[in-house]
This record gives sequence, C-alpha cells and structure tokens, in this order.
Amino acid sequence: MLYKHTISTQREGFYNITSYLRQALIESGMTEGIAVVYCPHTTAGITINENADPDVVTDLLYALDKTYPDRPQFKHCEGNSAAHLKASCIGSSVTVIISDGRPVLGTWQGIYFTEFDGPRSRTFYIKLLKG
Repeated sequence: MLYKHTISTQREGFYNITSYLRQALIESGMTEGIAVVYCPHTTAGITINENADPDVVTDLLYALDKTYPDRPQFKHCEGNSAAHLKASCIGSSVTVIISDGRPVLGTWQGIYFTEFDGPRSRTFYIKLLKG
C-alpha cells in the first residue's frame, strides 16, 4: 500500500509526520511489517529524532547551518547548494518496523520531514509492506 501526502513548509524546519504513518496503519489495518517513509526531493529529507523537546530541533537546525553554511564558492546556479548538502546528510527515507499495528519507535522518537529550501509544497510517501 502506498500513501502520498503533501505538506506546506517554511524556509527551513522539521515537521513531525509520525501521525501520517499512524493514520496509514489504521486505514490499512496492517499489524505486522515494515513502513518506508520517503521524500522525493533533493533539498528536503526524512529522519527520526527526538519529538519531546523542541530544543532538539532548534539545535539540529543550528548545527546543520554551522556545518553546511552557504558559501560564495558554490557553483550551483540556483543558490541552494547548502540545502542540497543538508538533505544529503539527513537522507531521503527511513524504515520503521511495524508491530501490533504500531510503529516501533523509542519513547522520545518521531518521524520528521526536514525542509532546507522552502517555503514549498512538498510531497512524501509512506509504503507499507506486510510481514
């Protein structure tokens, strides 16, 4: 089963999309298997990280900006090379085990869509594979 979702983003940010996976599991009735959450964009990504303390997201964005700053030496004509670097660092997908109809995530974990070149209308997919 494949689920397609669209979200609107700001310039940069982490968007908790864990609820989209939970809703897909309810709709599908799947209780055991694997879920793949995938982003088809080169300046955005998908990751799993803490969802309890919003300061973690603030710190991640700060560290990514410091690690991958925009540089005048970049040659990419669109001027968003730093966004491409950040997205490559984060990655375009995560795989989550599904057990008893729920994603197997740690107590503090959530699934995030990450934006580095917004604002945009973005798409992500959830693929459920029964096991």
